Amino acid sequence: MASVEEVRAGIAVATQQASEGMAALQQASSSLEQAQSALTMATQGSTQSDADQANGLLAQAVRQIGEATQSVSSAISTADSYAARL
Repeated sequence: MASVEEVRAGIAVATQQASEGMAALQQASSSLEQAQSALTMATQGSTQSDADQANGLLAQAVRQIGEATQSVSSAISTADSYAARL
């Protein structure tokens, strides 16, 4: 069985990796927001439903990344709380 310090160290590694993943999610969200903006500008005035659908799908992806980011943040907080109780 791992010692308390080994468990804490493992949690620290996991939360660091999760933080890095969260930063990558935030970068992805920013890129997708820029893509959505570019698409909106490029298709402004279009009556094609595909343009609206693509825009909506990009908006959905940004929302889902936001939800994933919140989940990762909660996981980090929960893991930190667990480590503090050890």
